[in-house]
Amino acid sequence: MSNPEHGPGSFVLRGGEVIDGSGAVRFAADVVVEQGRIAAITPPGEGRADRILQIDGRVVCPGFIDSHSHDDVQVLRQTLAQPKLSQGVCTVVTGNCGISLPPLATDSPPAPLDILGKDAYRFSRFADYARAIDEARPCVNVVPLVGHISIRIKHVPDLTRSASEGETRAMRGEVEAALAAGAFGLSTGVYYPPARAANTEELLGVCAALKGRNAILAMHIRDEADAVVPALQEALFVGARSQARLVISHHKVMGSANHGRTQDTLRMIDAAASTQDVCLDCYPYEASSTMLDAQKAARTGNVLITWSSPHPLASGRTLKSLAQEWGIGLEEAAAKLMPGGAIYFSMSQQDVERVLSHPATMIGSDGLPHDQRPHPRLWGTFPRVLGHYSRERKLFALEAAVHKMTGLPAQRYGLTGRGLLKEGNAADLVVFDPDRIREGSTYENPTNPAIGIDAVIVNGLIAMWQGDVLNSHAGQRLRPQA
Repeated sequence: MSNPEHGPGSFVLRGGEVIDGSGAVRFAADVVVEQGRIAAITPPGEGRADRILQIDGRVVCPGFIDSHSHDDVQVLRQTLAQPKLSQGVCTVVTGNCGISLPPLATDSPPAPLDILGKDAYRFSRFADYARAIDEARPCVNVVPLVGHISIRIKHVPDLTRSASEGETRAMRGEVEAALAAGAFGLSTGVYYPPARAANTEELLGVCAALKGRNAILAMHIRDEADAVVPALQEALFVGARSQARLVISHHKVMGSANHGRTQDTLRMIDAAASTQDVCLDCYPYEASSTMLDAQKAARTGNVLITWSSPHPLASGRTLKSLAQEWGIGLEEAAAKLMPGGAIYFSMSQQDVERVLSHPATMIGSDGLPHDQRPHPRLWGTFPRVLGHYSRERKLFALEAAVHKMTGLPAQRYGLTGRGLLKEGNAADLVVFDPDRIREGSTYENPTNPAIGIDAVIVNGLIAMWQGDVLNSHAGQRLRPQA
C-alpha cells in the first residue's frame, strides 16, 4: 500500500474491492473522498483526486460502529485511538447497561458505575456532557445514550425499593431533558444492584419519555441465566409499551444448565419483531466481563480477575488459584477481592455462534477500558468477527459480517448518511486485508492490536494508517435524526 501524504484536498482509494455495508456482494472500484464525503465510486482506475492511495488486494468498507461500548470517559480523554481505531471502529455508542456519566455528579459511584472510573461523574446535566464531547473532538464519532442507573441513583434515595410516583416522574424528566440535549435514547441495567429493585412499572414510567420520539431503548435484561425467558419477556413488553426501538444488549445465556437456550430466546425475539422494532447486539466471545460479584463468581467454573481495589496484584489471576493460595472458599475469596472486576467463562460456543449469525444481531464490544487487565474484546471484537468467525469458521460471508457492524447498526440507530459506502455519505472508511485480518488480543495479552487493518478514515480524515495515528480529532458527536 502506498503511504499517504499529509495535506488538504481529495484522495482516491485505488486497487481494492468495495464491501458497501448493505450485505451485497463485493465489487472492484475506486473510492473518491472529498470534503469529508464519499464523492464518487467509479470503475477501477477511473477515480480522480489530488492523491492516489493504492490499496491493492485490500477491502474498503464503511467504518465499524461499536453498538455497545463503555467509552463514555475515553471520548473525553483521547484514549480511544489504540483500542478502537486500531480495529477499524469509527463510531461508538456510549451510555450502555444503564451506566452513563450524566446526569450524575458524585465522588463515590457505586458498582457497576465504577467501571467508568470514580473521578469522572461530574456532569449533573446531559447537556453538559454533550458539550464536553464537542469540545474534546474525539478521534471517533459518538452516539450517546443516557443511563437509567445513573438517573436512579440521582433521584431515588433508597435503592432497595422501587421508585415512588414522584421519583419516577423526576427520572422521566431527566430522560426528556437528555433527549432534548442530543441523547439517542435510554439504556437500562436492572441486572445490577442499584436498579435491581426497579419493577416493571417503574421502567414503564421512566420509558414513557421515549414515546413518539423514535428513540432507542437499549436493555441489559434482568437475568441472563436461569430466568432469562421472563427477563426477556419483560424487556420486550417494556419496549413495545414505550414505542421505542428496542435493543437487547449483549444477548447471551449463561451457565452450563442453560446452554442451548438461545434457540428459545431468539424465537421469542423473532416473534416479537413481527409487531415491534427489536434487534440485539453481541460480542464474539464465550466469556463475559463485568463487576465482581461473589455469589456469581462462586457459581462460575472459571473466573479471571481483571481488577481489584484491595488486591491490585490479583489482576490476571484466576479466582480458583487465589482461593487455594489463601486457603478459603471461592465466594469468600471473591468477597475479599471486592470491589473489583472479573471475566466469567460461562457461555457455550454454539450459543455464541447462534446469536452472532442471527440476522438482527449487531456487533458490540462491551469493552471495559478502565479494567487493569481488560477482556480481549476491548481490542479484538471486530477483527475477530471478520477473521475467526467469517473467514475461518465460515459462520457467514464477509459481506454479511461487515453489514452487522456497519449498515445494520447505522439503520437501527438512525445514523443517516453513515454505515453504507455510497456517494454522498460521510467518509467513515476502513481498509483491511481480508486474508490476514484477525484479533491480536488474547486473555493472556488483552491489549495486543489487531492484525490486518491498514487504514481508518473518519469523516474524510485519515485517522490511522498502518497502525500510526495521524489525526486524533477526526470524530464528532452525532445528532439524532428527527
